[in-house]
Amino acid sequence: MASRFAPKTVLAHLIQRRNQTYSEIVAEFVELGGTITERHLRRLASGERAGTTPQTRRTLQRMFGKPVEELLAPYVAEQAAQVVPAPAASGRITTGTEMEVLDMAASRARAFALAAQSGLGSEAMEQVYDDVRHVATAYPQRPLPEILGQLVETQDLVFALLESRQRPEHLRQLYFLGGVTGGLLSKASHDLGNPHAAMTQARTAFLCADNADHNGLRAWVRGLQSLVSYWAGNPHDSVRYAQLGAGYAEQANSTTSVWLPVSEARAWAALGNSDATRAALERAEEAWTSVRSDELDEMGGLCTFGRNRQLYYAADALAWLPGEVDTAERYSSQAVDAYTDQSHPEWAFGDAAGSHAAMAITRIVSGELDGAADAIAPVLTLPTERRINGVVHSARRVHQALRQSGRAEDARELQEEIESFTRTPMQTFPR
Repeated sequence: MASRFAPKTVLAHLIQRRNQTYSEIVAEFVELGGTITERHLRRLASGERAGTTPQTRRTLQRMFGKPVEELLAPYVAEQAAQVVPAPAASGRITTGTEMEVLDMAASRARAFALAAQSGLGSEAMEQVYDDVRHVATAYPQRPLPEILGQLVETQDLVFALLESRQRPEHLRQLYFLGGVTGGLLSKASHDLGNPHAAMTQARTAFLCADNADHNGLRAWVRGLQSLVSYWAGNPHDSVRYAQLGAGYAEQANSTTSVWLPVSEARAWAALGNSDATRAALERAEEAWTSVRSDELDEMGGLCTFGRNRQLYYAADALAWLPGEVDTAERYSSQAVDAYTDQSHPEWAFGDAAGSHAAMAITRIVSGELDGAADAIAPVLTLPTERRINGVVHSARRVHQALRQSGRAEDARELQEEIESFTRTPMQTFPR
């Protein structure tokens, strides 16, 4: 039966032609090995959302016989005569690499476990935790295009669970996970150069942290707001957010009690305040004496703050201050060394790139142009999908340091390389 509402996408039209409800489509989607919420499917069909995971793209193509690019395209009435392909006769997975097959099978098992219970049980709750933990751990190490779709779908799942009836004992846990996913999407928005979206996600994440009554999460979100403000060129706001989170960090005694003062330090450094910078760096170091891991730290990845990141932040801060060249050189050297081992759990390509940029700046100030070129070289070879906002800004700081060095002509070739690099930041994602 045709709907009286005109479909906005080809996908919406094909769903109407099949005369099925969205919940029936979701059930069939799960049978084919995929995982999707009704809310996410409706948003795709309405054209409100285009981001999908590779698994979702494959499953939609199997269901409707068209590439996702065509399914999400605006619907034109002349397309109505096309035949809707029948559903697959079997739910067995027969395409993809071995790892893709295993991922699809795991998603099918997860969807069944969540759907098989009227309210979340302990096993289902553990599965949601595992989904969030997986994205948090992968975030610093994998290109954003590879995980953004999964992150969006995970947030969508958590919000959908919060909007349905849940046992009281699970609400706090779900709000906690909503805060974590919101924080990760705040970082993703920042990495794509969208500070407005980043702050919107962060505010919602802080609301979730309040509902979960989790001081470590509150402090972490303030740290994210400080980070976004810093890279957006608003150091006063960066200081303010770091200080707003300090009280929560003190109560949590988690690694946020290190992250917030060292974030404050580099914002003060951007403002040229050497004394405040050094004082904040000292507070960060002193905080380690009382740090104990909390529920958020145990998520790992972007949810915790380790020694390696502290070295990078300190190097990044001190590189702003001409009077701290020797100290900045020492910290940047330690940070570069710390991020050499890509198998280390704390390795993060963005922080590694920032460490190299800080080293390049200190060498420029010292008059070592060849050494600066060597330091920034690994950054300039990063593929487009790893040229996140912070990395591009770090490269621009090196370019600025070259301009201010009085030897810009000697470094013209390096400046041109940096300009070429920053012209192609990560902006778009394949569907």
